[in-house]
Amino acid sequence: MTLTLHTIKPAKNSKKNRKRVGRGNASGHGTYSTRGQKGQRSRSGGRKGLKMKGLKTIVQSIPKNRGFNSPYHKLAVVNLKELEKNFNDNDLVTLKKLKEKDLIKTYKHGVKVLAEGTLTKKLRVQAHKFSAEAEAKIIKAGGQVLMIAEKLKKTKSPAVEKPVDEKIEAKE
Repeated sequence: MTLTLHTIKPAKNSKKNRKRVGRGNASGHGTYSTRGQKGQRSRSGGRKGLKMKGLKTIVQSIPKNRGFNSPYHKLAVVNLKELEKNFNDNDLVTLKKLKEKDLIKTYKHGVKVLAEGTLTKKLRVQAHKFSAEAEAKIIKAGGQVLMIAEKLKKTKSPAVEKPVDEKIEAKE
């Protein structure tokens, strides 16, 4: 026998007829129609809410989004001990190099160098901000502090901004 579209049939006992409830007692699913006696689920419209039995506990275990997300972006932070480990003497430390070496995630909101650790190498460090102690340590090691004068991207939430009162500005 050749295999063609009109000769294909499902395997024996692989197809089941669906349960047809409420078709009389002779069907085997009459009278209560597999709903049992009494109770909310025996009545029409009685199966509401969460369908899976364990779904309620799963939903309860998911934490609610609590807390506060600041509308202001934070500067990426790099310590001197990380610069000491990852750069050689007389290197130029740029924002791109910091990102390539995974010392910062992003530099679009600015980078600040902090003074944790010691610095023995002569480095030229570019950043948006420096702590006073970090700046002193870099210069003491014979390096240079190169301040980036870009305007940092800052977003403000509309609720934080105060409305301008025209009457107050008009007074002299």
